[in-house]
Amino acid sequence: MPAAAPPSPAAQRAVSRAVRAPSGGGAVRRSALLAAAAAAVALAALLSLALGSRSLAPGEVWQALIGQGEGAAAKVVRELRVPRTVIGLMVGAALGMAGAVMQGLTRNPIAEPGLLGVSQGASVGVVLAIAFAGAHSLDDYVWYALAGAALAGVGVYAVASRGRGGASPVKLALSGAAVNALLASVTAGVLTTRATTLEQFRFWQIGSLSGRDASIAADIWPFLLTGTVLVIAAARGLDALALGDDVARGLGQNVALVRVTGGLGAVVLAGAAVAAAGPIAFVGLAVPHLARGLVGGGHRWLLPMSALLGAVMLLVADVVARLVFPPSEVPSGVMTALIGVPFLVVLVRRSGVRS
Repeated sequence: MPAAAPPSPAAQRAVSRAVRAPSGGGAVRRSALLAAAAAAVALAALLSLALGSRSLAPGEVWQALIGQGEGAAAKVVRELRVPRTVIGLMVGAALGMAGAVMQGLTRNPIAEPGLLGVSQGASVGVVLAIAFAGAHSLDDYVWYALAGAALAGVGVYAVASRGRGGASPVKLALSGAAVNALLASVTAGVLTTRATTLEQFRFWQIGSLSGRDASIAADIWPFLLTGTVLVIAAARGLDALALGDDVARGLGQNVALVRVTGGLGAVVLAGAAVAAAGPIAFVGLAVPHLARGLVGGGHRWLLPMSALLGAVMLLVADVVARLVFPPSEVPSGVMTALIGVPFLVVLVRRSGVRS
C-alpha cells in the first residue's frame, strides 16, 4: 500500500484555522480564560457548600472544612455538602469533556454523550439490577450503570464499524439512534411489568446529586481518570478529524485509532458520570459550544475549558435546584434541562446547524 502523501500547505493552513482561538486570540488569552473558569469553579464550589435549605456563612464553611467547626452546621458541610460538591465537580467535568469529544468525533454540533447509547445503557443496567439483582441503593446502582453504559457504547461502535468506511460519523449517529431505541424499549418493558422497579428507578432516572456520598466518588474516580487520559491522548487526532477523514490521514493520523481512543474515553467518562448522578441532561451538549466560543476548536484547550465549564454549570444548577422550593429541592437534572432547552432552540436556529 503506498505511503500517504505529505500534507499540502493548504491542508496545514486549514489545520491552523481549525484549532486557533476566535478573534486571533493567542495562548496568553486562552490561559487567562482558563484561569477565570477555574476561579468560577472555586466560586461555584463555595456556593454549593454554603447554600441550601440551611444557608451558612463562608466562615462557618471554612471552619467546618478545616475541622474546627462543631455542631449541626459542621456536620452538614462535611457529611452532606462536601461529597455532593465533589461529585458535582467530577460529573460536570466528565460530561463536558465527553460532549466535546463526541462532537469532535461525529462532526455533529448537537451530539452529546447519549449519542453512543451511554445514558440508555446505564438506565438498562440500573433497571435490570433493581428488577432481578435486588439492588436497592445508589452504591449498588453505580456498578450496574457502569457496566450497562460500557456495553452499550461498545455495541454502538461495533455496529457502526461494520462495512465499508468503518465507524464514520453518520454511521455512529445512526447506530447510536438504533441502539438507544432498542435499550429504551427494554427499559420500558421491564418498568411496565414491575411496579416496584419503576418506583425506585424514577428517582435515579431524573438525575440528581442529592443523597450521593463519598463512597460514590471513591467508586468513579478511577474511571474518570482513565477516561480523561484517553481523550487527552486523542486530542491532536480530533483536531485533524475536524477537517475530514482524508485530510486527517494525509496529516499522518490513524483515523480508526483516534476514533477508538476518543470514543472509548467519552464512553468511560459519560458512563461514570451517569452511574454516579443519573442522566444529567444538556451539560454534554451545551458546555462544549460555550467552551469553543471562548478558546476555539483546538482540543488541547477545548477539553480543559469544557471540564471547567461543565463543573460550573452542574454545581450552579444544583445550587439553584436547592433554593427554588425550600426546604424541598428540584433534581439537578431538571434544572440543567430548563437551562439547556432554550440553548438547544437557539443552536438549532443558527444557520450553521440548519445547513
